[in-house]
Amino acid sequence: MSAQILDGKALAQRFEQEMSQRVEALKAASGGRTPILATILVGADPASATYVKMKGNACRRVGMDSQAIELPQDTTTEQLLQRIEELNANPDVHGILLQHPVPEQIDERLCFDAIALGKDVDGVTCLGFGRMAMGEHAYGCATPKGIMRLLEHYQVPLEGQHAVVIGRSAILGKPMAMMLLGANATVTICHSRTRNLPELVKQADIVVGAVGKPEFIKADWIKDGAVVVDAGYHPQKCGDIELAPVIDRVAAYTPVPGGVGPMTINTLIFQTLEAAEKALND
Repeated sequence: MSAQILDGKALAQRFEQEMSQRVEALKAASGGRTPILATILVGADPASATYVKMKGNACRRVGMDSQAIELPQDTTTEQLLQRIEELNANPDVHGILLQHPVPEQIDERLCFDAIALGKDVDGVTCLGFGRMAMGEHAYGCATPKGIMRLLEHYQVPLEGQHAVVIGRSAILGKPMAMMLLGANATVTICHSRTRNLPELVKQADIVVGAVGKPEFIKADWIKDGAVVVDAGYHPQKCGDIELAPVIDRVAAYTPVPGGVGPMTINTLIFQTLEAAEKALND
């Protein structure tokens, strides 16, 4: 079997070209107003700093601006909330990203939920999740929404398919399950403590690895002809799924790297552009 590669890197580049045209059209319609994504980085975590830089670069590639806000490691919840409120009130800022994780003294959930719904382009608020789960408009969590855009582009059938999501995080596993359910898939949510996990994964037409553990999901758990989506990335340059042994017998798979990751950043930028277009028309 020749598996289809769900190439997120190539697709993100294609989408960037389309978004560049939309940004130019928006600027022309708004007298030169440029969409802005504000990124908040608390502390000096090197990986987080790299992710924020990548997101800023992606903004500039499509003609948007990125406002980088760097706060010290000892920032308090109250101080962070104040900065978020300032960004909520700034009409020139169209999207707000609070880089996860924040230092342990900060109430991360409280700060996520302080982001205005119309600027929650990373899909991290409880209100946004609830609206999405109910089928109402909200910006989806960037990684699962990016996966859905990837599956849609490659015309992967979802309706009636059995999707098994391994992982239950608030910004990946849970919203992923809700989005697949909204696309009429039948969804099973599993995690690292699920009993008989290999047997459940073997039933899956679509496997989504979102557990956050290197190659936790073994190749022999995955049935022939399945679609494999690996949302993990680890320092060992691997994902959550033991991928190499399955690529010759599955229907389609996301490479690691180059699959889900580029679509996550692309979706963040895409939703910021949508927010800017909506702000112009409101």
